[in-house]
Amino acid sequence: MREIIKGFQATSQDDYQLNVTNIIKHAARNYGGQEIAARRPDGTMFRYTYREAYERMQRLANALKGLGAVVGDRIGVLAWNTRETYEIFFGVPGTGSVMLLLNLRLLPQQLSWVVNHSSPRFIIVDESLIPLAEEIAAESQKVEGYIIITDKDIRDIKTKLRPVYSYEALLAGAAPQFNWPNLDEKSAYAACYTTGTTGRPKGVYFSHRQLVLHTLAALVEYGMTPSQGRFHREDVYMPMTPMFHVHAWGCPYTATLSGAKQVYPGRYAPDVLLKLIAQEGVTFTHCVPTILQMLLTAPGSKDVDLSKLKMVVGGSALPRSLARAALARGIDVFAGYGQSESCPMLTAIHLTTKQLSEEPERQVEHRTNPGLPAPLVDLRVVDADMEDVPRDGKTPGEIIARGPWLTMGYLNNAEASEQLWAGGYLHTGDVATWDANGFIHIVDRLKDIIKSGGEWISSIDLEDIILEKKGILRAAVIGVRDAKWGERPMALVVLDPEFTGKVEEDAIRDHVRSYVDKGIIAKLAVPERIMIVKELPLTTVGKIDKKVLRERYQRQEAA
Repeated sequence: MREIIKGFQATSQDDYQLNVTNIIKHAARNYGGQEIAARRPDGTMFRYTYREAYERMQRLANALKGLGAVVGDRIGVLAWNTRETYEIFFGVPGTGSVMLLLNLRLLPQQLSWVVNHSSPRFIIVDESLIPLAEEIAAESQKVEGYIIITDKDIRDIKTKLRPVYSYEALLAGAAPQFNWPNLDEKSAYAACYTTGTTGRPKGVYFSHRQLVLHTLAALVEYGMTPSQGRFHREDVYMPMTPMFHVHAWGCPYTATLSGAKQVYPGRYAPDVLLKLIAQEGVTFTHCVPTILQMLLTAPGSKDVDLSKLKMVVGGSALPRSLARAALARGIDVFAGYGQSESCPMLTAIHLTTKQLSEEPERQVEHRTNPGLPAPLVDLRVVDADMEDVPRDGKTPGEIIARGPWLTMGYLNNAEASEQLWAGGYLHTGDVATWDANGFIHIVDRLKDIIKSGGEWISSIDLEDIILEKKGILRAAVIGVRDAKWGERPMALVVLDPEFTGKVEEDAIRDHVRSYVDKGIIAKLAVPERIMIVKELPLTTVGKIDKKVLRERYQRQEAA
């Protein structure tokens, strides 16, 4: 026996590893009778318990082993927010295989590139996504088999995919107990790919240890608050973020470790989500701003009681106007900040009892702020020389971070990994200020900020101002080339179809100009070009795709 601390010898405890499997083991043993509800494709509900889900996870592990999967193999997942995906979240990484979450919103050629780049041995595919899988397979010849999530006999499935297996048949034929290996906690648990808004998607990956620590820190972050935004054991959790997007922000793991009831909506749509919120008593969720907006404006939304719902909004800035609309419906809405590379939690805002007593507009200001770093996150705002900028709430710099769950790098991309971790900190690419209390305010993405006449103009601030005007549903501000100033802001707006008044471009410009008079923005920030459009392009996770807008309107400028 070796001495690990003076006077202490190593024992079997020294070999205890922080594995994903320990999370579901804890839940099955201590909250085994807790319900998990899942919507089937036909709209009916399937209900089972943590204990029953755990058995199916063990069956899945045995089935994969029976197919020949070994430690280190990547298992692709092309599926919606279903109970099967939840089972995969534990059953695949528990075997030592790496769960590869495939973004089903990417173009087929992008997904083919991802599959060829990451080389999964098997891909688990929802039946409704077989046509997409077939397009991927045409360009990806290394996949050894496809496991179809379906209630049908596999012989009744018409597909070009070969070979194919039935998810349910594999589980039915597998043993209900699996001897989980004591995996090295630093081994890879899952991988996913960024949305590719700046070139090809990049693969980020995380270890078992990182995921477990992220889960524990999230429970601390959301459990320390006295009331606002607090997540606890008696909450009912439902993901409104796609589960392929950074493993649903890690929330299925926090919900499982706490033993909370979970609800899986399947193929998500606003009307389905609203129905499940009412039917299942959902109290905690997460999404990007566009999903929240769809939820609030969907037909019949006003008839659904949302007053028990706590919602963290991330992915992009939470506009003040949207926060107001959510609060008016009784939603406890608040901002969080992170990205794919950070697993994703970096910061969150939780209001103190004193802040909750402040007047409504002050609360809106608090709730749309990304807040303070989460437990164990070392976050800084720095200049080009990586020196901290003053905490004056005015001086912008790039957010950089360290933490125990940030990605180790990009898969098969050493050069990009070095750039990501230049100087020993993860570079987020986000520009922010911070104040004397350590609260950060996101100014923009480095690639989205507009440099006009030597001044930096925040597209986020301009969008927030534009959205304050009644009758505007969505807004995007981009920089377009200008011979005199280098760049000038251009605004694209989508009007609210339910607004009965008239909204014209000049009125929008005058509205923005009024914020110059208030001293909130500089005169140079007022956009000369404002266009009313029918829709704005979205990324695969529901954010406005400014890359597409820049390409589209820069071409027009050049012409």
